Amino acid sequence: MLHDLRFAALLGTEAWTGLPPVVRERFSKRMAPGLAVTYAGEIVESHRNAAGWILAQLCRLIGAPLPLGDDLGVAAVVTVTEDHEAGGQFWTRMYGRAHGFPQVIHSSKRFAGPTGLEEYLGGGFGIALAVSADARALHFHSDHYFLALGPMRLRLPAWLAPGELTISHVDRTDGRFDFVLRLHHPLLGEVMRQVGVFRERAATYPLEVTQ
Repeated sequence: MLHDLRFAALLGTEAWTGLPPVVRERFSKRMAPGLAVTYAGEIVESHRNAAGWILAQLCRLIGAPLPLGDDLGVAAVVTVTEDHEAGGQFWTRMYGRAHGFPQVIHSSKRFAGPTGLEEYLGGGFGIALAVSADARALHFHSDHYFLALGPMRLRLPAWLAPGELTISHVDRTDGRFDFVLRLHHPLLGEVMRQVGVFRERAATYPLEVTQ
């Protein structure tokens, strides 16, 4: 595992050092080839309005990047690996369901674009993310949505956007953290909100840390 300064560079020194040490540590890990970091927990809050349900179903066409169900108390596992080709990270999220197979969501974070960070969801669709911090949490905010077609990158107009997406990693001070997903639309209100409580799963293999 290598030391990673990419998120620190996005935030700036003052905002980065104001974060809890455990949050800084979590976002300072760069995976060497063949290694991954895993967070395990459960979903403790999940709800959506009718627009949120319709949006999640429509997004099945690009790989279902939004949670499809609102089951509580189900297991959730997040795995992060390095995308060495693009210089970013692969995020894989598995959400259990009360009935049936778990839902698996894949995305790729890349340190590129006008905001310095983009998340690719599937089908060429992605989100340019702005990053902020406070005394307890690191926040990712949607700046705009886009469609990548080969070398072309088309910014979607605001009227086509599903709303303002905010994802927060909130420290609980006991070794756990909240993963909070919130999607808010200016006309439709809070379209979707999900909260999972996670803890890092200890690695079962030796790791080499380099500076």
